[in-house]
Amino acid sequence: MTEKVLDKNLAPEEITKKDVTKTYLRWHFANEIPHSFERYLAPSLLYAMMPILKKLYKNDDDLRAAYKRQLLFFNTQLSWGGGVITGLMSSMEQQRAQEEYENKEILMQDDLMYNTKAGLMGALAGIGDAIDSGTVQYIFIAIAVPWAQQGSALGALFPFVCFALYQVLLGVFFARQAFSMGRNATGLMQSAGIQTAIETLSVLGLFMMGVLAGNYVKVTSTLKFSISGREFVLQELLDQIVPGILPLVVVMGVYWFYNKKGLKVTQALLWLTGILIILAGLGIL
Repeated sequence: MTEKVLDKNLAPEEITKKDVTKTYLRWHFANEIPHSFERYLAPSLLYAMMPILKKLYKNDDDLRAAYKRQLLFFNTQLSWGGGVITGLMSSMEQQRAQEEYENKEILMQDDLMYNTKAGLMGALAGIGDAIDSGTVQYIFIAIAVPWAQQGSALGALFPFVCFALYQVLLGVFFARQAFSMGRNATGLMQSAGIQTAIETLSVLGLFMMGVLAGNYVKVTSTLKFSISGREFVLQELLDQIVPGILPLVVVMGVYWFYNKKGLKVTQALLWLTGILIILAGLGIL
């Protein structure tokens, strides 16, 4: 038997780290633009993957199939989820393209690729939201608040620029690592070291929220009363017993509301404003 001659014009091109970086950057900047109810962020993922898919699939039918494969429902966090999954999909598509070109048994099946993506997108989104939105951005905000209070524009620009730069660099790092490791990247994200780092950052995020609430939530009492001819100021008594107790009560009250009613920010603000107005009218605050 003679071996089948392969058409070199249809051979997949090599995917480089530069290609993977470009893929993540396309995902990063197009992330929410084509957001739709039916597919969520899948159009953004497809847009990100298009240059790589064109390098891998020279046959129009194979390219269309790859487009459809990456256009299925998809939703995840920007840097942790997006970084890992764009890198991982690039690696898996590269293996699939090579199997098709060499007419080998297709091990990188469509279901395997989508199930890998679907299994990661929720878990990584939870990690990314907890660390990026719940910890890192508040660190930058806490650093910048004193500048903002002094009227410096740096107070507004610093957290925005630093957080954006952090997410770009983190996403590129994850994309490159996931591409290099292939499916082993899923094991890395579940490793003890990563889980310890996630827990540590989560605790740090709670500390940062406490720091921000303690320093920048200002609630004081104006209530005064006399006993046996001696005047007492409620705020001075509270400061001697538990400094910062009123801001803590407000923060915990809002937290209780969210826990009971869900994340209804507008309702929480209206209730909080109404309660504070009533207490101020009564001369308590």
